[in-house]
Amino acid sequence: MTRSPQGRARVLPEEELRWRFSRSGGPGGQHVNTADTRVSLSLDVASTTMLGPRQRERALERLADRLVDGVLTVTVSDSRSQARNRDIARNRLAELISGAIAPGPRPRRATRPSRASKERRLNAKRRRSELKRSRSRRSDD
Repeated sequence: MTRSPQGRARVLPEEELRWRFSRSGGPGGQHVNTADTRVSLSLDVASTTMLGPRQRERALERLADRLVDGVLTVTVSDSRSQARNRDIARNRLAELISGAIAPGPRPRRATRPSRASKERRLNAKRRRSELKRSRSRRSDD
């Protein structure tokens, strides 16, 4: 589930998700060698129906380095339980999608420094310059 920019919940379309299961690596003994607990969850971002054209464009641009032929894949082997790994994978995919389709920050409105801030900056520069100048005179002695 993802949140749309308007704050409404958005559900990952189950029929568009592709699940793959395999054996996890690492320690774990006999359980690891016999159970398919690693979960790979894929979503074709380029053709999913859950995104509008602007959201799809934004997602494809922001996730470009993670996509293979427009498909986003999340692989999880955190838990010994396949069911728990499925939940984690679904949540990670939803977070990636919602982060990718979120609109960017509003552009900064240009402002000008006030007269007082300009004076403070120039006074600080003068003080710093004077300090450095006084050091160089002492070293000549």
